[in-house]
Formats: sequence, C-alpha cells, structure tokens
Amino acid sequence: MTQSTIVIKLPKDGQSSFKQRLEGQAFEYRTVPHASLSVKGEGVVATLYASGKLVVQGAGAELFIARYVEGGAVQATGPKAEREATPTITLIGSDECGKGDYFGPLVVCAVRLEPELAEMLSGGRIADSKTLSDKLILTLAGALRERVPHAIARLDPPAYNDEYARVGNVNEILADLHARAIRELHEPGIHVLVDRFAKEELIATRLADLDIELEQRPRAESNLAVATASVIARDEFLGAISELSSEHAVELRKGAGTPVDQAGAEFVGLHGFESLAKVAKLHFKNTEKVRSLSG
Repeated sequence: MTQSTIVIKLPKDGQSSFKQRLEGQAFEYRTVPHASLSVKGEGVVATLYASGKLVVQGAGAELFIARYVEGGAVQATGPKAEREATPTITLIGSDECGKGDYFGPLVVCAVRLEPELAEMLSGGRIADSKTLSDKLILTLAGALRERVPHAIARLDPPAYNDEYARVGNVNEILADLHARAIRELHEPGIHVLVDRFAKEELIATRLADLDIELEQRPRAESNLAVATASVIARDEFLGAISELSSEHAVELRKGAGTPVDQAGAEFVGLHGFESLAKVAKLHFKNTEKVRSLSG
C-alpha cells in the first residue's frame, strides 16, 4: 500500500483543535523528543511538534488529516515507488554509506532542502542510492553537490579502525557522524529526518542541545531530502574506494562477499597483512577470511 508523509504547520488554535479532536479516539500515545503530542493508529503515526509542525506518516495520512485537522484537505500521496510528497518546509535529511562495506570509508551526508529547491528536484531520478547504478550516482551527485547545501562526515579506514577499537560499536560511530553533519547545517526550529539505524537515543542525545525537530524512521530514503543525502554519501564512498584502489593497485570491491575476500588476499599479497588497516574495516569477519586465503 502506498505510503505518504504530510507535513503542515498548525497555528495555536489549530493545535488546540487538533488535540481536542483526538480525545477519546483509539490511538496509542507515544513520547517523542521536542513533540507536544504523538499518536499511532488508523494506519498512521502523527506527531505534533512544539513549533506547531504536524508530521503525519502512513497509508492513511490524508484521511487522518481530513478527519482530525480543521480545514485539512491536503493532497500529498506518494507515487507507486512509495516516494513521499514534495516537502513544503525546509528540511534536513541525513543518510550514510559504507556501513556494510569491508573496504573504504564510512560516510554520512546531511543535506538541507528548501521547498523551492525540493520542488525543482522532485520528479527527477533521485532515489535511495541502493536502487541506482554507480554511473547514475556519479552523474546525479555532480549536479547535487553544486546546488544543494550539504555536509559530509567521513571516517577513512585508519581513523575508522582507531575509533572502533575505542568504542567497539558501529552504531555509536554512525551516530557521531550523523550528529556532526547535521550540526553543520542546522538552524533553529528546523525539521531533521534521519534514516533510523539503531535506538533513537543514540542521535537524539548527541543533538539534545540544538533547537531542532528530530525525526528518525526506517526507510526514510523515500523522503526526497534523505534520498538526496544518500546519493551524495554514495558518491563520496565510490570516489574514496576508487582512490584507494588506484593508490594500492588493487580493485577493492564493494560489499562484503567472496569477491571482497579475494581482493583482500590480492592486497595482502602486494602490501602485507599489516597494511590492510589502510583500506579495510578490520572488525569485519572478512579479515579472518583474507588471512586464511593469504596463507
């Protein structure tokens, strides 16, 4: 079923009316940072932030708006690929690349989309980078980097391995990178959407001092801002792994499958096992497989 996300701004009297209309209805009330109210039910999750922004997500988003928001006839249905409606507010979207790749860096990109720019980009080929070819990523990212305000937080393998040895948890590292990129772009009251990868507190605590409306949810790449961030993050990752391959005269493969192990063995044959930390995330199981293949 097609999913939608609708974001609208409610005046103070509209907020009061909205809350009154929900009273006595069969909704599950939730606690969300910076929100005055959040409910789940009837095929939607609806969150009213302290600033008056109402975010409604789910297959029943339009019907919910029509029922519970005064004057709430809104058209914002996502198309067949579950792409969300074009944002009507300035939004920061943040996504990562390289978490599941043995070789290369861990990259996070955050972008800030104004409504006018979002309207311009909507209807194009921007989508979750995992669904796009590398060739298309390189083409799209070149244009996006020029036009879209963005911030990149990146850990190359040597720094990544040091950080992992210190904290021992990839999600902690990711949360730090997301927070770093978001801080570069934030402005008071802005809505921030992150593709959720772990417990929400990981990022929320790192950004608790900022006046932002932080939202985290799975498959957030359906949002144009997060999809744009995913494209730029993937482009950054592809460029980095290409540079490492050229520098070490080995084609370092993406992912963590058998071709990656074989590339690792080739690298070790040329540069020695002790140099693997320059190009790979050593805590992956691939490290032992490379060791075995290398004899």
